[in-house]
Amino acid sequence: MKTRFLALTIVLLIANLVKAQYISEVLEYKPAPGQLTNSAPWGIPNSANSIVGVITGSMCLGAFGGYVIFKFENPVENHPENPFGVDFTIFGNPLNNFAEQGIVSVMKDENGNGLPDDTWYELAGSDYFFSSTIKGYEVTYINPNQTTAANVPWADNYGNSGFVLANSFHDQPYYPLADLFPDVNSTEYTLSGTLVADEVMQTTASNFDSYRKAFGYADNQIRGTAPYTVPDNPYTPEAENSGGDAFDISWAVNEYGEYVDLDVIHFVKVHTAVLADAGWLGEISTEITGAVAVTPNIPITGVVDMVVIKSLPDTIKGESFQLEAFAFHKGRRDLDKTIVWTTNLEGAWVNSDNLLTYTTSGEIALTASIADMPEIMATASTVLVHNGNSSSILGSQRSNITLYPNPASDHIFIKGAEHASIEIYSITGNRILQKLDYSDNQPLSIANLANGVYIIKVQAQNLSKAVRFIKK
Repeated sequence: MKTRFLALTIVLLIANLVKAQYISEVLEYKPAPGQLTNSAPWGIPNSANSIVGVITGSMCLGAFGGYVIFKFENPVENHPENPFGVDFTIFGNPLNNFAEQGIVSVMKDENGNGLPDDTWYELAGSDYFFSSTIKGYEVTYINPNQTTAANVPWADNYGNSGFVLANSFHDQPYYPLADLFPDVNSTEYTLSGTLVADEVMQTTASNFDSYRKAFGYADNQIRGTAPYTVPDNPYTPEAENSGGDAFDISWAVNEYGEYVDLDVIHFVKVHTAVLADAGWLGEISTEITGAVAVTPNIPITGVVDMVVIKSLPDTIKGESFQLEAFAFHKGRRDLDKTIVWTTNLEGAWVNSDNLLTYTTSGEIALTASIADMPEIMATASTVLVHNGNSSSILGSQRSNITLYPNPASDHIFIKGAEHASIEIYSITGNRILQKLDYSDNQPLSIANLANGVYIIKVQAQNLSKAVRFIKK
């Protein structure tokens, strides 16, 4: 019996190798400025050819928004019998403590012309629904017009600006050169996409880490072992099987953050998802070494539920803090699951709206689990909470902020907020309304909002609170 099982296993492995399909063509490659842009082998046009047919190529997308569009030899099916339900794996070159996340989008060739000119659907990863994630983010890079490495200025569509910083390890120009990338405007160009918060931390005087996301991003998980058609389980932190970053077409969302059902996809796009610098290590820039489609009918199962907590700051001051955590089933957000919080600090608790309140100061560890699946949990990094003076006017102001009526149909009122900034977000994290210098108990019209659940954020000097409300 053992011999027959071993023989069957070998047959399956050989079959997987035979049927494996890799990237067959790169259709477009437009890097953002970066320390590897214009430099072989990672940032030149031929880098596109290096990821065809292999998982050992070398392509760098540069800073935020740099992208590549590619396709496989055959369309990739959204196959329910694939291990863990995932359909393809993208490989990068991350380290255990240094990931450079890229967002992945997919397209079905609906008009049948063989070109990527239909609708892109983002594969919503673990951070997609966090309030820190910005959809429709744009960065314009300005050419410094230097013959050697120089800081590249940038400005975004939120009024922020900065530089892609040059370093001493790469002395070529970081802005794409006209003779290598003629489609890039030689003066300035704009790249866009979804932006996720970076996880860059300076851990020592000379060392930087860039921590991985939970799931759903390229150049995020380290590589495993062959056969590479047997994917990693994206819902566990360990690198299993092939490692790399496995993706399920079922994670696809439309422009409103709603899940869509695609039976097959023909094109894949990856863009660098963060805008951050890691000191002497340079800008965060997604790298890709190849991709492979997953082979179905392999009897591999595993955990497919998880909880993801939004990263916390090192120190939290005040008396309360809005936590964010979501439950996922097979990579889709599961709104039917209730999240239960536990803390290790006496005098601290989390309510049903994920609001952390504390009447004391000290180090706190927070764990979130699914109510009817307590074995599915996530633990936030230990942080310091500091309650300065619970009896202060500020404390009274925070505790007395109320929103009414809730649910509401035409107007809402906020009591306890004076000269405040009010922002209303959809449940998917898109900001849809903003009002500056709000006065206490002033009517705020919500008549034009669609029925549903929203998050309203109230911010003033030394004041920040988030409350959910229902428009009916």
